[in-house]
Amino acid sequence: MKIAVIGASGWIGSHIVTEAKSRGHQVIALVRDPAKITDIDVEVRRFDLLDNQADLVTAVNGADVVISAIGGRAAGNHGIVSKTAEKLLAELAKTQVERLLWVGGAGSLEVAPNMQLVDTPEFPAEYHTESIEMGKALEVFRQSTSPINWTFISPAALIFPGEKQAKYRVGAEQLLVDSEGNSKISVSDYALAMIDELEAANYPQQRIGVAY
Repeated sequence: MKIAVIGASGWIGSHIVTEAKSRGHQVIALVRDPAKITDIDVEVRRFDLLDNQADLVTAVNGADVVISAIGGRAAGNHGIVSKTAEKLLAELAKTQVERLLWVGGAGSLEVAPNMQLVDTPEFPAEYHTESIEMGKALEVFRQSTSPINWTFISPAALIFPGEKQAKYRVGAEQLLVDSEGNSKISVSDYALAMIDELEAANYPQQRIGVAY
């Protein structure tokens, strides 16, 4: 498949690009600064979500699937997350792209009935706004009538630098924890799970969580 990755130069986005390429997919890297992508096997296109004149239809031309790996932390603009979800669902419907995979957050996963991770006292204050905005993006997906086939993939509570163990579990609305009560996954295995879902398409129009 030919995959357009928005945010391909970021930490998670770059791992997704690497995983996709290792499995024979073609990658279009959509980034604000093309100089950050030095991989000769990747087609690089400039695309800035903060630019209201940026043409998404042109940016994704030729792609079969779009993966969004964006956040507002770098630009200090967390509101861009839900607005991007709205933009992609609306504008991708005008293109040949049929699937959208979204790098989500863990904060909106449930840790108890009617309690999300972001609402717990232990949740880091510095990530609170970011998590709330990612939760708003999830609601955008759930309320959308767009024909785009989307999947929102939340990582574990802790996503850390590390190599692939090639072993993870898939959950739904509840935060996945291991036998010791920890919720974690390496960024490499998160990217693995993302491309697994890209290829298998097991969870259309759903949010899933992945963790060890």
